Amino acid sequence: MRNRIKQSNRIVIKVGTSTLTYNNGKINLLNIEKLARKISDLSNRGREIILVTSGAVGIGAARLGLSEKPVLITEKQAIASVGQSELMHLYSKLFSEFGKIVGQILLTREVFSNDIMRNNARNTFMSLISKEIIPIVNENDSVSTEELEFDENNSFSENDTLAAMVSVLVDADLLIILSDIDGFYTGDPREDNNARILETVTDVNGEIQKFAGGNGTVRGTGGMVTKLNAAKLCIENDINVVIANGGNMDNIDGIVDGKTIGTLFVGRVE
Repeated sequence: MRNRIKQSNRIVIKVGTSTLTYNNGKINLLNIEKLARKISDLSNRGREIILVTSGAVGIGAARLGLSEKPVLITEKQAIASVGQSELMHLYSKLFSEFGKIVGQILLTREVFSNDIMRNNARNTFMSLISKEIIPIVNENDSVSTEELEFDENNSFSENDTLAAMVSVLVDADLLIILSDIDGFYTGDPREDNNARILETVTDVNGEIQKFAGGNGTVRGTGGMVTKLNAAKLCIENDINVVIANGGNMDNIDGIVDGKTIGTLFVGRVE
């Protein structure tokens, strides 16, 4: 099954706040630089890459020297606007060092529920890809409260769901979710010494769902439940998903080369 991954052409890569920042909340410049280099190299190999990134609030808080994230939604939105600008500045600067141009796309839930807006968004993605411009996607936190204040009936809830919805929108072959954990386990490995990683999942059934649990890290919002839901959406749309550790950016190459890294959720069988 891993060999099929090597045939993936259009790939969505999602990175979370825990991958972009250190435990103290400051920006992990080394990891972001490695991410830009890996994506640029994949692009040079002829792959079509879309990056879905979290981190606007976290990086905004770091830029403003805040010791912790604010509680009020309005304050989070203001900090997100600072963080989004800072994040895109970093991405643009780093990708340009590898000869790549990036384009920012900020999305809200409304885009996916409105046929006209959805089609316009898809056309934008396709146009950027055709020009070999790397789309960088985030939720528009400065105007949307969906990620900042969870509502399971009307939100992305975090960028795992956003990444899955973007993958479906652009007919991706593969979604790579980079997290602070090595893959999908039978329990929380930080609390359960008997938890084991699952190399391959072919069906998100009740047995698999019972393994998911726990919240995200202090710096992020997405836990394993959200990643499992994202994988389920992709599987239903014939898109493969790999959940792997973003602490080692070499995992990106390994996944695309068909190596057994992280957990593969099998969606596309060709």
